[in-house]
Amino acid sequence: MSMTARAQYYVATFDTLSLAQADTYYLNYTMPMQDVGFNDGGAHFPCIYDTSWGGTWDHGFAYSNMTDSITSGYANQYAAKTAIGYNNSSNYAVAWCSQYGSAPTRMLFTPVAPDSVVGFYITNSTFAYNSMRDGDAFAKKFGGATGNDPDWFRLTVKGYWNGVLKPDTVDFYLADFRDANNANDYMIDTWTWVNLLPLGMVDSLEFELNSSDTVGGNGMNTPAYFCMDNFVSVINPINVKQVKANTFAAKMYPNPATDLLYVELADNSINTINVYDATGKLVMNETVNTKTVQLNTAVLRRGAYFIELIGKDHIATSRFIKQ
Repeated sequence: MSMTARAQYYVATFDTLSLAQADTYYLNYTMPMQDVGFNDGGAHFPCIYDTSWGGTWDHGFAYSNMTDSITSGYANQYAAKTAIGYNNSSNYAVAWCSQYGSAPTRMLFTPVAPDSVVGFYITNSTFAYNSMRDGDAFAKKFGGATGNDPDWFRLTVKGYWNGVLKPDTVDFYLADFRDANNANDYMIDTWTWVNLLPLGMVDSLEFELNSSDTVGGNGMNTPAYFCMDNFVSVINPINVKQVKANTFAAKMYPNPATDLLYVELADNSINTINVYDATGKLVMNETVNTKTVQLNTAVLRRGAYFIELIGKDHIATSRFIKQ
């Protein structure tokens, strides 16, 4: 079979979603307790507002261009600690995974479910970060007074297919103070990649936040927020199966790469290698005629890239960083 079709990458950057001005965010009270969410990059991001108590955000996603990385507290719930989107973009998404909300925070794919979810960039919200750093009226300072408390703040991503929860999950720690050496404690304050390839084929995702701070018995005290940008999914050509990169027994090095990236192939069926940037744009296409393919990454800008290995009836996707 001749492989001419290419996988279609979808990237939710949130930059095409309009906001009235700088330093603002999406807010919609028109249909209380109904989904007033938004679509971007082949995905639907639900958003549920409640008009009770003067108007509150029940759960889900909003998009924002807030730049306040300083102000602590609930009034600054729509800002990322980075003060800007990934790769200096204006917009990004904010997720509110409230344990008191009417439903879990979910994300749906429309109109076609992807063959795989590749991943997204994540960072802490200013609200959550400052609360962990300093403590507040509801939540503790991470590490405690001595700095030795083994605190943590974790996102768990779950995949669903046809309404059934899949067994694989992906965990990402937005803060981790569990190491015996306090010098290794951290809280995320940059855009950091979350790899979702282990989830495979999904038609929706569920996002759950947990932390070590549960004093009081009313669930998590840490503000249940995180920020997202450049969510990537992929839809393959008809009759082409998406597989994990190690199915092809390919070795890729060095990663991060500077001028050259080597791809050693142990599968004779691979005939094409494609490289996509973080927006899903095809930036490199190589025909395979040798066991070790040398890619000239010197021509690429710094950042994250997706590499696609195309065989007779399989496509494998992986990722590398260009420094």
